[in-house]
Formats: sequence, C-alpha cells, structure tokens
Amino acid sequence: MADQTTARILVASNRGPVSFSTAADGSLTLRRGGGGLVSGLSAIDDPNAVWVCAALGDADRAAARSAPDGRLDLAGFDVGGQAVRMLDIDPEVFDQAYNGVANSTLWFIHHMLYDTPTAPAFDQESADRWAGFRAYNAAFAEALAAEAAPGAAVLVQDYHLSLVPELLRELRPDLRIGYFLHIPWAPADYFRLLPDEWAVAVLTGVLGADRAGFHSRRWAEAFADCCERVLDATVDRAALTVGYRGRTTRLGVHALGADAEFLRERAHRPDVEERLAGLREAVGQGDSGPRRTVVRVDRTELSKNIVRGLQAYRHLLRTRPEWHDRVVHIAFAYPSRQDLAEYREYTAAVRRLSEEINAEFGTERWQPLILQVEDDFARSLAAYRLADVALVNPIRDGMNLVAKEVPVVSDAGCALVLSREAGAWAELAEDAIGVNPYDVLGTAEALHRALTLPAAERTERTKRLAAAATALPPQQWFLDQLAALSS
Repeated sequence: MADQTTARILVASNRGPVSFSTAADGSLTLRRGGGGLVSGLSAIDDPNAVWVCAALGDADRAAARSAPDGRLDLAGFDVGGQAVRMLDIDPEVFDQAYNGVANSTLWFIHHMLYDTPTAPAFDQESADRWAGFRAYNAAFAEALAAEAAPGAAVLVQDYHLSLVPELLRELRPDLRIGYFLHIPWAPADYFRLLPDEWAVAVLTGVLGADRAGFHSRRWAEAFADCCERVLDATVDRAALTVGYRGRTTRLGVHALGADAEFLRERAHRPDVEERLAGLREAVGQGDSGPRRTVVRVDRTELSKNIVRGLQAYRHLLRTRPEWHDRVVHIAFAYPSRQDLAEYREYTAAVRRLSEEINAEFGTERWQPLILQVEDDFARSLAAYRLADVALVNPIRDGMNLVAKEVPVVSDAGCALVLSREAGAWAELAEDAIGVNPYDVLGTAEALHRALTLPAAERTERTKRLAAAATALPPQQWFLDQLAALSS
C-alpha cells in the first residue's frame, strides 16, 4: 500500500479501476472494472503507484468522502492491492466537464460529428461549461501534484483531461508527464471549430506533457498539424516532435492490442458456452445448411456508424436475394450516453431500422437480424466465436478493439470488414476488406465479398489479423509508454 506524496508512478483517468453502488441497507458495494488501463496498471511492479480518478456517481462520492483525501486504499476498501485516489468533484462541475465539454464538444470535434449548419454554437452556456471543464482538470492536477514523489512519472489519459499536463507542470515542474489520447485527433480545419481560446488551451494543455501518445501515426500528425496551424509551433514530422515556448514535446505511437490470453480463456467459460448455444439456435439452419453470420458489437455511439451498417445489410438482402435464409446479422449495441438527447435518438433509430429489416425480409423460419441493446460481455464473446464476418465500420475511431478481438476469438476464422477511418486500419488493412464508412452500397458489396471469401483464404487472413491484433497487448502497451517517458 502506497503512502501519500511518495508515488513514483501515477495514472490519471476520468474512470477509475473501481466503482461503487449503494445496497438496500445503505452500505457501499465495490465493483472492480476491466479494460486496457486496468490490465496495464497491473503490469507495474511498484508498491508506490497511485491511480487518480473521478467519482462518477453518488455512491462513488460517498466512498471518496469516507476516505482520507479520497484515498480508497487507506480507508480499507479492497481495491485489489492498488492505491486509488477518487476525487469528489462537485456534481455540477463534473457534469459541465464530462457531459458539457468532453463528450458533447471534444468528442464531437475529434470524431467530426457536428451537423455544422446548426452546431456547434458556442454561447454563454458553453462558456459556463468550459469554466467547469477547467475546474475539473485543475482538481486532477492538484491531486496528482499532492500524490507524486519528486521526479515521479505521471501518465494522463484521454480527452477528458487534456488540460492536466500543462496545469500539473505549473504545479510540479520536476515531474515526468506523459499524455495518451484514446480517440482520434481532428484535422486542423475541423479542430478550429472550437473557440480560439479553447483550441489554444487544449493544445497547450497537451503540450505540457513531455510526451504525448496516440494509437496511430495519423492521429499524432493531425495533432502536430493543429499545433502548427493554431499555435505557430515548430513541428518536426520526421522526429515527431512539437516545439513551443522553449519546450519540446515528443509524440509517440502506441497501437493498443488485444489481450489474447485473457480473451481466449474468457471466451471458453461456461457462461459464454451457454450463450453460444443460444445464439446458434437463434441463427438456425437454412434450407441449404447452417446460416452464415455477420457480427457487430458496438456501443450505441454516433461514431460507430451502426445505422449505415444496417442500411448496408438491408441493401445486401435487397440486391442479392441468394442470401435470403442463408445469413443472419447479429448486432449487439450497448447503450451509450443515454443522458444525451442525440444518443437516445440514435439508439431509437437503430431499433427502428432493425425492426424494418426483419419486417421486410423475415419469414416464419428466418429472422435476418438479431438486435440486442444491452451490455453482456459473455454474449459478445459468444458472437465473436460464431462470426463468419465481423463488420466494424466506424465514421472515425481512435483504435477500435472489436476489430482486433474478433479474429483472436473466432472459432472457424472470420472475414473482417473494416472502416479505413478506424485507427486499427493502420495495422489490419492488408488482411481486412476495407470500406468507406459513408458508402452504404460499397459496404454492402464488401459484406458480399466477405461472405463469399473461400474458407482457406479466410483462415489464413484470420491468423494474420490475430497476430497483428495482439502485437502490443495492454500490459506491454502501458510499459512501453512508461519506458519511453523515462528515455
């Protein structure tokens, strides 16, 4: 267990490795999270590592308030041997930062999602939200400064905390600060939709880091372009460095991979086997034998492009009737950000289109589309194993781990239909079937090609996709960034 002010390695992220809920008797129940960051931090063999995160709800806030300075480990919570400082940020400030700026503005900018004739419009309410975003980032910077030992390494995660590196450097210039962006970076012209003050603050915020990391070189170069255009910074594209106001920030590329060992073991547990049997029964047999499957697993997130994917599947059925009764599209869409109106409307559109496809093509014996809008990781792994084709067609994506996970887990090998706008495209393009995510007809043709890929070719492609997908597993991904920050 770490002592405060002695942390030699720190991680900062909006969501932490644990969360809380309140039981009927008022007691707090702790739940450990998963994902690449949690797995990565477990690779650190250092008792003086601290994870700083935000309380995301009332139960989290109650836990944070019950701990000294929010240090859950010092309050006796079983946080898996990790030291965790959870910040009890004012709920209104958190909402302004998280929903008002991070997810409703920066996410939309970097994924290029705005309907620009009407949005964005940066008014007084936007200015108030920006003030909340600055306060939220300042709270993280202050907590990190309080926890860090002299010369400690701090790894700041993602767009929610884009102001933290600069704020932290002002408080603790002795620290080695790294930043990693898990989403794309917008092209300069689109980034400049932001008010000038915000654009400068975000860029200089990231440049407060000694090193800024991205999932692909494309996103690193887009960031450098913005620094050059907005700040008139000095950019060396060959060396991937940005010089500004007497400091140089190195840019790095770390393409997060799938955790093959975990996925393969988890995908063969009894709960997955049970769901796999249920899916096989739901897909069923056609007149000509077992039906083929097209699988997608996404959050109902605007950038995931689920609606156009469904439109492409509908076009496939309309123009290639030979697939009637021979293919089933399994679409698992986990609810995302339902507190935002745009996301509620998008989820409703996914449901409507799915119903229309089944109404147009379904028969007593064949349901052409299986849609489920709920979170079930075991069921997703079952779908991965069953997939003949994986459809991953985001408008833009920093990486997209689904594209990497399906080839790792697939039982019989799968063809990957992949958007060229996903970060994973940089590594998987050679063995994937590429699509323009806006081209519904082109995506339908890609689905047909994937479904007709010879079995031997599909098997070989899957092997190469799995090898590329697991080249940098989460623990090594994390350790590589830590090593690069120290070099």
